[in-house]
Amino acid sequence: MTHSKQHTTYYKCYKLEGAITMQEKDIVLDVLGGVKASLTGYATFISETANPTLRQTFQQMRDGDEKFQYDLYKIAAQKGYYVCSPTADQTAISSVKSSLSAGVTPGMSAH
Repeated sequence: MTHSKQHTTYYKCYKLEGAITMQEKDIVLDVLGGVKASLTGYATFISETANPTLRQTFQQMRDGDEKFQYDLYKIAAQKGYYVCSPTADQTAISSVKSSLSAGVTPGMSAH
């Protein structure tokens, strides 16, 4: 797992003839995806760690990465790199809540 401070990596795109370069948008979305994966990992580590000190360390790392992810998301959204889906209406929210309360994953059948 990586800590949020390690995400502070600076990329340079060189415009060399025939070279593949990454655009800022691609870099930002790639970093967001990486942080999302690390957050998933933290959930596993935290739930499987019996040592209270280590558990607290993972929680602090997760909290830092969550803040970093949200800050980067706001920048990406502001630049138009990341477009959110429209806000759900109350009917859709109620439907998802009902499905989750019944133990059914939204969009999946109850079989």
